[in-house]
Amino acid sequence: MNIIHKRRLCYISLCALGLALAVGLILYALKQNINVFVTPSEIESHHLTSEDHFRLGGMVKPGTVIRDKNSLNVAFTVTDFKRDISVNFIGALPDLFREGKGVIAEGSVNAQGVFIATQILAKHDENYMPKKISRVVNEGGK
Repeated sequence: MNIIHKRRLCYISLCALGLALAVGLILYALKQNINVFVTPSEIESHHLTSEDHFRLGGMVKPGTVIRDKNSLNVAFTVTDFKRDISVNFIGALPDLFREGKGVIAEGSVNAQGVFIATQILAKHDENYMPKKISRVVNEGGK
């Protein structure tokens, strides 16, 4: 191997090492911003206790939303269609919060197995449909 081949091999090795370092730093930075949630079925399998603060995700079970008329207390059930968990929340709910829609609740499970939420995030569906626009057919500027 002559000096030119050694120099090329050194440059390629340094570029590969730099690229691997850059990818590693990017993945490390993104790991801190990933917000995952736990479904009701996963709560038992992860052995979460009342000291654990986590995000619960699922669908609001239809017919389970109970609002207190004298306060901002709301009780509802979150389901993943395998298991259900009761959720209590005190505060204003987001505008997109509806029965049968997705929700993410942040909080912890108490000793009775009820999830006490400190924050509610409502998920919108991914089926965005723009307003129907009446088509105007332009026939040669007439």
